[in-house]
Amino acid sequence: MLNWIEQTFESALWSTRFFVLLAVIFSMIGGMALFIVASVDIWHVAVGVFNVYFNGIHPENFHEKIVSELIGSVDLYLIAIVLFIFGFGLYELFISKIDVAEKSAASKILEIHSLDELKDKLAKVIIMVLIVGFFKRAMHTTYDSAIDMLMLAGAIFALALSFYFMHKGDH
Repeated sequence: MLNWIEQTFESALWSTRFFVLLAVIFSMIGGMALFIVASVDIWHVAVGVFNVYFNGIHPENFHEKIVSELIGSVDLYLIAIVLFIFGFGLYELFISKIDVAEKSAASKILEIHSLDELKDKLAKVIIMVLIVGFFKRAMHTTYDSAIDMLMLAGAIFALALSFYFMHKGDH
């Protein structure tokens, strides 16, 4: 009798892992939504560029505006990738290996074997999101003095150094 209760409880407990599917499904939906939004944003930029050069009217700060909008789209794509890696990783860790992916000759970037590996992959993409966000913000900042320029140079150096150390362990 006790053995049956223990088996039933353990079976029910093990089945609760399927709640992870909620995170997987909504991560994928969120990632797809961000891919669509970023793609539509890029489409609007392309149409705007076409209109500017077709009409011959070149607004002030046009290049900065285009670059800023494209960087914003890259940022959205990177965040979408974070959601995809998160969803794939949770599925592989808690539910099952993805058989189609194992048979595929495609990149193994979405293959996750441990929670630490998932965290490492997410951290790298999140750092890239932060770098892109810094780049976008740095474009819109006015630099009035030599100290401002020195601070920008220091920040760029710190980013480059962190990027170097982030990838140093890969090899």
